[in-house]
Amino acid sequence: MSGRLVIVSTPIGNLGDFSERAALALEHADIIACEDTRMTRKLLALTARTTKAKLVPYHDHNGATMRPRLLADIGDGKIVALVSDAGTPLISDPGYKLVASCHDHNFTVTAVPGPSAPLTALSISGLPCDKFLFAGFLPSTAKAASAAITEIRDLPVTTIWFESPRRLLRSLTLMADILGPRLGVVARELTKLHEDVCRASLPDL
Repeated sequence: MSGRLVIVSTPIGNLGDFSERAALALEHADIIACEDTRMTRKLLALTARTTKAKLVPYHDHNGATMRPRLLADIGDGKIVALVSDAGTPLISDPGYKLVASCHDHNFTVTAVPGPSAPLTALSISGLPCDKFLFAGFLPSTAKAASAAITEIRDLPVTTIWFESPRRLLRSLTLMADILGPRLGVVARELTKLHEDVCRASLPDL
């Protein structure tokens, strides 16, 4: 078959969410481009899956170097599977640049859909789902985070952010100050044993 890029979703916590189709895609790939090869090897080991594919790193720091190599492999007829450490690739990682380059070269791009942390959180939040914005990670500095929150203040959509545990209190405080007492949700450990969802006004959170 002709070369192609396959976007493969992996579990965000629960190994039971690793679909049969995703496993077969990795088994049949010639190359697996991984956010972290150690995490992908661990996933394959824990799910008792094997592959003859070559695992190579593909992330923010080496993307510019690796993309031409992966494009050359696809051009040579190889199947390249792209995976992140957890969830659907391209969500807060550099995968879109590889996808865009494949389209520029008229290479086939297909996907094996599956787990996604933002969509999982949204689906159990009890917040409106008809319009939403995934805004990625909040900036690390308070000033930049305040600016990012202010930017979306008047948008009539549910906004989804990633945040680290150590900055969560600071970010919730900023949100309460800027957005007021609107309803919010903090979701953590999604699909895992200690999954936790807290739903309350921003000041209460």
